Amino acid sequence: MSSHKIPRHSTVAVQVGQVTIGGDAPVVVQSMTNTDTADVAATVKQVHDLARAGSELVRITVNNEASAAAVPRIREQLDALGCDVPLVGDFHFNGHRLLADYPDCARTLAKYRINPGNVGAGQNRDAQFAAMIETAIKYDKAVRIGVNWGSLDKALVARMMDENVRRAEPLNSDLMTREIMVASALESAAMAEQLGLPRNKIVLSCKMSGVQDLIGVYQMLASRCDYALHLGLTEAGMGSKGIVASTAALAVLLQGGIGDTIRISLTPEPGGDRTQEVRVGQEILQTMGLRAFMPMVIACPGCGRTTSTTFQSLAQDIQSYLREQMPLWRAQYPGVEEMDVAVMGCVVNGPGESKHANIGISLPGTGERPAAPVYVDGAKFATLKGDRIADEFKAIVDDYVRSRYG
Repeated sequence: MSSHKIPRHSTVAVQVGQVTIGGDAPVVVQSMTNTDTADVAATVKQVHDLARAGSELVRITVNNEASAAAVPRIREQLDALGCDVPLVGDFHFNGHRLLADYPDCARTLAKYRINPGNVGAGQNRDAQFAAMIETAIKYDKAVRIGVNWGSLDKALVARMMDENVRRAEPLNSDLMTREIMVASALESAAMAEQLGLPRNKIVLSCKMSGVQDLIGVYQMLASRCDYALHLGLTEAGMGSKGIVASTAALAVLLQGGIGDTIRISLTPEPGGDRTQEVRVGQEILQTMGLRAFMPMVIACPGCGRTTSTTFQSLAQDIQSYLREQMPLWRAQYPGVEEMDVAVMGCVVNGPGESKHANIGISLPGTGERPAAPVYVDGAKFATLKGDRIADEFKAIVDDYVRSRYG
């Protein structure tokens, strides 16, 4: 699959560990743990799982002394596992104190996430925000100034609402909320720069939970700055609702060149796999042609011609197999992530789709001859029959990967 180049609005590149956000760098996928950070073993496991799934940054909660003290140990254990994913510290309310009291934590993290609405109130706000920025400067760390509509700075809201009332034509509540979000981000970024934090250490975000609100606020933000931007629909929800809402919002923005790093904030099902949000983020970018992360499986939806579930099972089996192989293949076979594999259910579109893919199989539909032709790079390669079609097709895929990308 060829990469689709869309000019992006941000011209400032931010280095976070070995990962570049913004400028000409590819859009970065990131995620966040939901473990108690003080539980080092559980946090290390989840960070490792997320990184193995493809998360290029992982954010962890740093909300108390125990979690701040645990950060260096988490980093040490990840390094021992050969996992070099940069860690981002998520700070609210007491971040200024934790960063000052736990310098090893401040040094270990690759980036700090600061919410302007939660750094302090009244006279304390500016001083506590400044303390966090000064720590970032001291240790040469990047900072995401992350505005969230659920926790806006009350003084800023009151000031801007008063200004709006005095306008000849006041803005409606939706537009006013967006204005406040953007003002919070830009005023905080300006303050950080005045304190000495370089522009290439700043990432901005303005997270909202409504699709149209998110699109509107980021279009407004992008029109007023060239900072690197983090995209994400906050509190996206669970299951298909969260996936659809996040995709609808982010696809519009990314197609417009807005966004340098993304996180899909899915509510996991009880006991669910946290890595799902990584896969969804990757699939958004890959289906848009912006990046390639793993081979894509093309499969038909099925119809009255495909009353057998064989092709559905094979498509699921192949997709799981490709995902399992990718951590190994990624290192050994550069370019394999751009491979297309077609698993089709009948003769109508099966041979054609199979020929367009790198490797394709057209399984027999209802009433068709019990044979499955396989195509490699557009040419008929073999015909599979019997009960071992899945294993034989995997073997063909393995051979193709070794010969094509080895």
